[in-house]
Amino acid sequence: MNYFHKKMMKLRERYIDTLGKLYEYSTAMYENNQLSKMIGSDMGYTYKEFKKKCDELSSRLSRYGIGAGDRVAILSQNMPNWTVAMFSLVPFGRVSVPILPDSSENEVTNILNHSGSKAIFISRRLLPKLSKECMEKMVLVIDIETFEIIKRDDSSFTCDGWVRQPQPDDIATLIYTSGTTGNAKGVMLSHRNLCANIRASFHAHKCTEKDVWLSILPMAHTYELSIGVLYPIFCGACVCYIQKPPTPTVLLSALKEVRPTVMLSVPLIIEKIYRNSVVPTIKGSRVLTWMYKKMPGLLCRLIGLKLKSIFGGRLKFFGIGGSKLDIHVEVFLKRAKFPYAIGYGLTETAPLICNAGVKYTKPGSTGVAAYGVSVKLLDVNPETGEGEIIAKGDNVMLGYYKDPARTRSVFTDDGWFRTNDLATVDEKGRYYIKGRLSNMILGPSGENIYPEEIENVINNLDEVNESIVLERDGRLVALVQFNDNIIDWDQEGEDQFFEKLEARKQAILSYVNKHVNKFSKIKEVEVMKEPFEKTATQKIRRFKYSKKPHSSDEKSSESNSSSSSKSE
Repeated sequence: MNYFHKKMMKLRERYIDTLGKLYEYSTAMYENNQLSKMIGSDMGYTYKEFKKKCDELSSRLSRYGIGAGDRVAILSQNMPNWTVAMFSLVPFGRVSVPILPDSSENEVTNILNHSGSKAIFISRRLLPKLSKECMEKMVLVIDIETFEIIKRDDSSFTCDGWVRQPQPDDIATLIYTSGTTGNAKGVMLSHRNLCANIRASFHAHKCTEKDVWLSILPMAHTYELSIGVLYPIFCGACVCYIQKPPTPTVLLSALKEVRPTVMLSVPLIIEKIYRNSVVPTIKGSRVLTWMYKKMPGLLCRLIGLKLKSIFGGRLKFFGIGGSKLDIHVEVFLKRAKFPYAIGYGLTETAPLICNAGVKYTKPGSTGVAAYGVSVKLLDVNPETGEGEIIAKGDNVMLGYYKDPARTRSVFTDDGWFRTNDLATVDEKGRYYIKGRLSNMILGPSGENIYPEEIENVINNLDEVNESIVLERDGRLVALVQFNDNIIDWDQEGEDQFFEKLEARKQAILSYVNKHVNKFSKIKEVEVMKEPFEKTATQKIRRFKYSKKPHSSDEKSSESNSSSSSKSE
């Protein structure tokens, strides 16, 4: 990289402090570059075509009186037109309200009402989630796949939807999140917040216009929006999208066609590859088992070469975030020299707080403070070194929409954002997350018990897919979902079925309680028939399972859980 290029990049960083400036800069600088592609479809844009379409849609919104400060929702699966919809709004001072496509009709209704959205870009397949009441309130309902108007309020055709160049502290997007606690909140992210995250992403891994992204995470989630939508535009790069859900078959085909250099993922995806492909392959071969015992580094590197080949052979950055990566999987990736990177953050921080680039990962650590972010621990326990992660920087949200009380509750008196995550920090400034403060269980003698640590032990059993550990009536209970074909649910109700199920539950109790400290021993196991309900980043919604499965007010759990096994 020559001196002139470095100088230009520094000027670009300083200049771009709003998404309006990002839009003007990138569409001028990279006008002939490909911005997006839909695999197996003609949908896609160069930067020049992208600007033309965004400007056209912005003018249409203005004609219907939708101007700066007005909220417009986007409810769609991933596609190039999602980015077009977003940039017909934010560069002109409007506020985007992205909605996750797997949201229920009730959730969609609540978000639209609370945000006061005047219009919505929506895909036809998700139209049933738009209630009649919401449809009637909308000034415009636009088919995101064709940009044709599905519904319009002609009385609003006033041509007074004035737009303006947004300022750094104006709201750019309003993202609703229920996290894992169930109480949805609208996070107000400013232009400054999102641009700060673009800079942090650039300093973590410097991408260029030659890079190619493959998008597999929901664009409505801050992780994908910031690093998978906005950052590529900053670089002048191209993002490719898949029309269908990324099942193994679909994903393998896409990887072969796109050969991405950059991908973003949640831990669950790479953990499944490790548990369902890597581990069985090693265990199924005497030679590989011997090599793993005698020469684990060499074997992992050989598997790593094969893995990189499966991912298209050009992968330089495989970002993992959204929840904590299993330590055993991370050790394998490190040994395999797979180009993974770790990121940690929240919707409220746009999202990066900490990160570890490809060359700087350390198993178990979530990395150091991201560029431009100040991080420290609050209320540190002198015996364990554990404290709550708090952060300050241009990445931290404006607050929760229409909720000043909740906003005050997550900030310290001197303005630090409280993450609710407990961690330790080493001498090199690397953070190690122990668990959520709200998930932490206080033992009978005042011990801090972290359910995530117990879950890691359970999840390392070959037959286990996922688990969560909860406290019920002063006892630790493990809810476990087995891998496919471990339990034949068609035999449910037969004696043989109950014997086999009971044996597996007792095996879990015995194994786990041998591998945890005396305060973390589980007393009960419940086997879940169906997969756990999850957030967009595949974190289990714990609050859904906090009550006993057969209580009268927890109907959803009755059909999701089998009988339990207890250890006295």
